[in-house]
Amino acid sequence: MITRDVAAFVAHARTLAHDFGPPTARGAFLVAPDGFRLAHESATDNRYMADDARFDATRASEEHRALHRALADVVPTICFPGHADTPDALFPNNVFATGQGRYLVGRMRHAVRQREAVREDIRAFFGGVLDYAEIDLSDQAHPCELTGALVIDRARGIGWCGLSERCDEVGAQLMHEAFGLRATLLFDLAPGEYHTNVVLAVLAGRAALVCPRGFADPAVVDALRALYAPHAIDLSDAEHAAFAGNAIALSHDVVWMSAGAERTLTTATRAAFADAGFAVRSVPLDAIEAAGGSLRCCVGELF
Repeated sequence: MITRDVAAFVAHARTLAHDFGPPTARGAFLVAPDGFRLAHESATDNRYMADDARFDATRASEEHRALHRALADVVPTICFPGHADTPDALFPNNVFATGQGRYLVGRMRHAVRQREAVREDIRAFFGGVLDYAEIDLSDQAHPCELTGALVIDRARGIGWCGLSERCDEVGAQLMHEAFGLRATLLFDLAPGEYHTNVVLAVLAGRAALVCPRGFADPAVVDALRALYAPHAIDLSDAEHAAFAGNAIALSHDVVWMSAGAERTLTTATRAAFADAGFAVRSVPLDAIEAAGGSLRCCVGELF
């Protein structure tokens, strides 16, 4: 089922058991911020990107190494090198994603990011080392920037896909089929938003972080609240702007976000995390966030 009908999607999702697959990943992969600089193409539709003066490659590399060390305490985490001609490659979850027994290669909107999709070393790791089957969406015409555009509840097997310049309806259909999802809701992001994972995170299949202003249709926000109650956590505008919605759970009891995002958390949000059974852990990513993404964007999941 893939639909824009919010009521029909919610009704169907309520019938689904939490038995689609593991709700959290068994490992993670990163790509180092080698060649870190402003990608002018990406900046045309990513309002979160800073200007050239805010880009500090040395600090970004230090932050990224600290992120790698921190995540490796929770799940096995590997890091591929970056390249000078792919300055956005530190956000690999848009380009590569995994499901059970398969890996996907996304179709990126911008040429500067399409170069990432031809990385033979990353493809060889998934296909040759892990023996995953390949589903290559990179050579068709419709943008589908994987788990940037599509936030997946891996426990239920449902997807929340925000449409923008980075993902159209055909691209969403291709991802829905490639991930083998039971149901996907299509909706428009609010003007100025480029990826769903900046305004929504589903945590271990039992909680959701929701930035209400990131959605064009309030009915989608209501659907999230209904399906993830009592652990649908509305984030304030300040939390949204600081990338608190760009968080991830790699285990059942910890949610990861940037230190800047954590600093903005209200007392109510912290209490909501605790009620949902999550502790918050964070790492400084101020330099990396100049590139218009945060912690979730840096982390590819291995299922």
